[in-house]
Amino acid sequence: MQVNALMELKKDQKMLDLLKYNSYWIKELNRDATSIKRYKEDMKVKYRLRTTDKISDAIDNIDIISNVLSALK
Repeated sequence: MQVNALMELKKDQKMLDLLKYNSYWIKELNRDATSIKRYKEDMKVKYRLRTTDKISDAIDNIDIISNVLSALK
């Protein structure tokens, strides 16, 4: 694996965790260092780190809080 790809992986603990659970990425990253972009996208999808996921989670939390408050009235 190239040094720059390895440094990118060591920056974030979630990237290393995903690499442990999905070891097929090691083969992909060894073959082509530019596949780090695809790896990051896969990590964002699996850990729900995309902007749309964050907005959806925030809306869900607001709905839950409003339901609890309406139940307490």
